[in-house]
Amino acid sequence: MSLPATPKGWAIRLTQILSAVQGTHGLPRFPIDVAALAQDFSRQVFPDAPITIVRGLDLSKGVEGMLMPHPNGRGEWGIVYNETIRSAGRRNFTLAHELGHYLLHRRAHPGGLKCTNRNMADWDEARNRIEGEANTFASYLLMPLDDFREQIKGRVIDIDVMTELSDRYAVSLTAAILKWMTITDKRAMIVVGKEGFIDWAWSSEPLIRSGIYYAARQTVVEMPAASLAAQDVDWDTGRHGRLHPAGIWLGAEPVHEMTVFSPGNEMSISLLLYPDRAPSRWEMAELEEEPTLDTFDKFMSGNAG
Repeated sequence: MSLPATPKGWAIRLTQILSAVQGTHGLPRFPIDVAALAQDFSRQVFPDAPITIVRGLDLSKGVEGMLMPHPNGRGEWGIVYNETIRSAGRRNFTLAHELGHYLLHRRAHPGGLKCTNRNMADWDEARNRIEGEANTFASYLLMPLDDFREQIKGRVIDIDVMTELSDRYAVSLTAAILKWMTITDKRAMIVVGKEGFIDWAWSSEPLIRSGIYYAARQTVVEMPAASLAAQDVDWDTGRHGRLHPAGIWLGAEPVHEMTVFSPGNEMSISLLLYPDRAPSRWEMAELEEEPTLDTFDKFMSGNAG
């Protein structure tokens, strides 16, 4: 049997194997034990280059994980994650991301790969091919599309739903939101903030078609002062969110913002939902046009009453 050549192909192959094993032994389908899967599968399929180590290490700040060749020189590989990461979901997604590198990229990168937290959020294969492919693989392995669609069918998407999904699949909240945003027809954006600035943001395809997105990560953008992410709001206020008038976030439309904060408030995660229908060119022109009063209007208003 030929081996897959794409991220989705590898994820589907492993999902089929897991489904067969879980069905035979009556095991729960989710969450997936990535560490056990990586070691067992690699030994069977790549006995000359198996993954023999999966563990946490004290890595540099900002580094989420690494795929590295074993120093014994026998062709073995190791997957490590930053042991300072407190979120079990982030660790699990990091392991799946590095497994994706192992399956797709280890031959082209025999010295291994080091991945930052920015890499974990880079799902755009056109911009960063190998990191985008690793994230696509992790997404489809941990959150298979058929099950993911079934979980959200007929539901109003909010932070509570996304949190439920992150728990089901043992992934980070950002990974669950990004997964939804790759398949939704809604106009939405995720914004991650740190120290009062936008660290990175991602718009859904329908919102990009509206021309609403943050163009470059290199640009320093301050978090909008009136946003929930910039305020010290409690958990309930943040997760239920607030409907902002036009002008708070990008675009000339009202935006529903829902925000959660990481432990210690070192990071904010905002889910922005825009109206389903983008305003037409004529509506945008009306919104941007400032009302003016002619001389007669001013005279009449000044003498009214």
